[in-house]
Order: sequence, then C-alpha cells, then structure tokens
Amino acid sequence: MLFEVWGMFLLGLVFLMLGGDSVIKGASGLAAHYKLSPFVTGLVLVAFATSVPELVVNARAAWVGSQSLALGNAVGSNLVNFGLTLGLAALAAPLVVRWRALSPLLVCFIVLGIAVVGLGWDGVLSRIDGLVLVAAFIAVFAFALARSRVAQEEVRTVLSEYATTRGGLGLNIARFVIASIVLFFGAKWIVHAAPQVGATLGMGPMLTGLVPVAIGTALPEIAAAVLAARRGQGDVVVGHVIGSSLLNLTLVLGGMASFRALPLPSSFVHFEVPAAIAFAVALYPMLRGDLRIGKGEGAILVVAYLAWLVFVLVSGAH
Repeated sequence: MLFEVWGMFLLGLVFLMLGGDSVIKGASGLAAHYKLSPFVTGLVLVAFATSVPELVVNARAAWVGSQSLALGNAVGSNLVNFGLTLGLAALAAPLVVRWRALSPLLVCFIVLGIAVVGLGWDGVLSRIDGLVLVAAFIAVFAFALARSRVAQEEVRTVLSEYATTRGGLGLNIARFVIASIVLFFGAKWIVHAAPQVGATLGMGPMLTGLVPVAIGTALPEIAAAVLAARRGQGDVVVGHVIGSSLLNLTLVLGGMASFRALPLPSSFVHFEVPAAIAFAVALYPMLRGDLRIGKGEGAILVVAYLAWLVFVLVSGAH
C-alpha cells in the first residue's frame, strides 16, 4: 500500500512535469498561429508557464475540498521560488537583470502579501476578499504589460523569443489537448496520494502542501531556471519567480476564496506568508543595486530556505 501511494505521488509529479511543458508549447504555438503579439504572449507565458503544475494541483485540491493542501502548496511554492529556484539558478550562473519592471512587481508582491495577512487576520478569506485578490492580479498584470512595453529592445526580444515554438496548428492543438489530459491525471493522483504521503512523514495536510508537494511541483521550474541561467537569460528566470509568486498569492488564493470562503490556519498569516514577504524584502536590494544576482547572493537565498525548512520541520510550525 505504501509503495502504491508513493508510486502514485511520484508518477503524478512526472505527469505534471511533462504536461506543464507541453501545454505551454501548445499554447504559444496557437498564439503564434492566430498572430497574437509575440511580446504579449511571452509576457503571459513568463507569468503563467512555470506555475502550471501548482495551478492544476491547487485547482484539483480546492475542487475536492482539500483547502489545507492547496494553501500549503500556494505559499510553499512562493518560498521555493525565492529560495531554491532563484538561489540555485544564481549559483549556476550570475543572473543579470535588465527588465526594469521586475523591481516594482516585487514591491507589488510585498504589498499584496501584507494585504493577504490583513485580510486573513480573522482566520478566513471571504469570497469578497477572494474577488479583491483576483482584481489585484488583473491590475498587476496590466501594470506589468504597460511597464514592459517601454522596456529595452533587448528585453522585448527575449520575451518575444520565449514565446516561439515549432509545429503547425494540428500539432499544437494535439499538444495542448493531450497535455491538458496529462495534467488532469497528474493533479488527481498527487491530490489523492499527498495526504497519505504526508502522513508517512508525520505531516498534516498543510505541511504536506508546504514542503513535499511544493518542492515536487517546483522541480521542473528549478531545472528550467538553472538551464536559463546558464544561457544568460536572467530576466526570464527572475520574471518566472516573481510572476509565479504573484500568481500564487493573488489568483490562486483569490480564486479559491472566490469559489468558497477559505479558512486559514493561524500559522498561515502569522508565519508562512510573512516568511514569503521576508524573502521578497531580502531580494529587493539585489534587484535595485547592480541588477545582478551573484553566486554569493544565490547561496544566501538557498541557505535561508534550508534554514526555514529545518525550523518548520523541527518546530512543527504549520
């Protein structure tokens, strides 16, 4: 039984990795076929692409009533983004950032993180709170689009190239449809197996989402970030991290609360979300200084995440 549960969990992660990559290729191919702006498509993909595994897992968890698992995954993914994804990418190669909109977007994350703490201080995100967060996501995306339209030509080229994919209409439709099915089953298996996997590790649903599910669903993003760093695509790496984190904080949490009022564990507003805000605050001077996240700064982010992880596992703060 234990072997079956772990097998289902790991197979679900593999399906999420394969499906997430293919659905993005299919979507970008369809956007190109219908002659949507490569720049706008690239910006959308930077925000959404690496969040696909977390999005489908959280949607499935919320749908079947596993809100604690979804909450843990949402904030846990942000902590993995800032600590492991960005830190390991910077250790692989220094990240040079030319995309000037990223610093203001990081400030948006900090402000919205504080807003989430305030809205959830009473122990619940109401449906109105959820709609406010969804509206905030739309406003932030519109701001990012406006700021990025006046970005350096080099940045615009990077975003446009990111949306480029091969294949005709038929291939990209097939990619999108098959990938969607693969993502559905991957999310279904993870949400089904995760509570039992967490129980074998002595974890409740919240901590399971916060640690093994968040790290597992982030593995493809970490691998992609390391490769992008080695190619000199620092803007894409940092854009992924900030875009994905904003998405989790606003659209994911807001969407779940809009669907059904969302009870929040005390630690969520007193510890987990403030920890994500602290990572963002620490990252801000790195982006505002020499616009370069070096190996030393990457090591600091990784060590900070590992220290947080040890504290959570030892103290049981969840």
